[in-house]
Amino acid sequence: MIAIRPRTLFAAVCPVILGTALAMFFGLGNLAAASLALIGALAIQISANLANDYWDAKKGADGPDRLGPARVTSSGLLTPRAVLAGLFTSMAIACLAGVGLFYRAGWPILCVGVVSLILALIYTAGPYPLAYLGLGDIFTFVFFGLVATAGTFYVQTLVLVWHVLVLGCVPGLFSVALIALNNLRDAEQDRRVNKRTSAVRFGARFARAEIAFSLLAPALIPIIFWKVGFYSLWSTGLCIALALALGIPVVVRLYRLSDMIEINALFPLVGKASLMLSLAMALAFFV
Repeated sequence: MIAIRPRTLFAAVCPVILGTALAMFFGLGNLAAASLALIGALAIQISANLANDYWDAKKGADGPDRLGPARVTSSGLLTPRAVLAGLFTSMAIACLAGVGLFYRAGWPILCVGVVSLILALIYTAGPYPLAYLGLGDIFTFVFFGLVATAGTFYVQTLVLVWHVLVLGCVPGLFSVALIALNNLRDAEQDRRVNKRTSAVRFGARFARAEIAFSLLAPALIPIIFWKVGFYSLWSTGLCIALALALGIPVVVRLYRLSDMIEINALFPLVGKASLMLSLAMALAFFV
């Protein structure tokens, strides 16, 4: 279980919740397609986590002075071959889910799935890994936010509307917060192995500002749905209040850090905030 990093899987679940809620709001929800989308999203997320574990160990990014939770490859909890076996298994599951979605939604969704899986692999693998180039934040926002939410909506409705991209900003921003927390904590170790994350490139002050923005900006999204008539005024207010109530304490703790190892306690809080706000915004469509 450590290898798949369960605390990060909200990044795959929340876009499916929101995309499905919007599809049902339009009267076009399809639970079979939503289930396949969830399986595919989870499999891609797990593939990314296992690939990251394997290739970071090979590149020396997960040394004995690592501040984060133990990585199974570098710590010897699993052999590299076992991690690769898990990686190939999760990729196969993603492909099987993709076949079902292809029959439902055609070539567009197949292309999106293939690209998402490839990018999940080259996040840390290959000669130009995204994480080592400082592109992880952008990749995370686009694919675990906009693409995942819009893809979930599309496989059910077979159409796209601009609202779903706005909705996708919510899980996208929380996923960026998660990546940025990881980058801030590991900046010193990453600098030694030339892993040029945004925290390494622009410094701790930028990383903290990026995390704070990613945690608080979702509070603005419900206003857009109120303006277009999808949310009532009171449900909009509740979503905003929830977003701030969940985000502000994390930001306060972030700026009061005395040791980077304390960041580990913030990860489950970000996951909780993302899941709770996604559920609240999903329910708000039907209130």
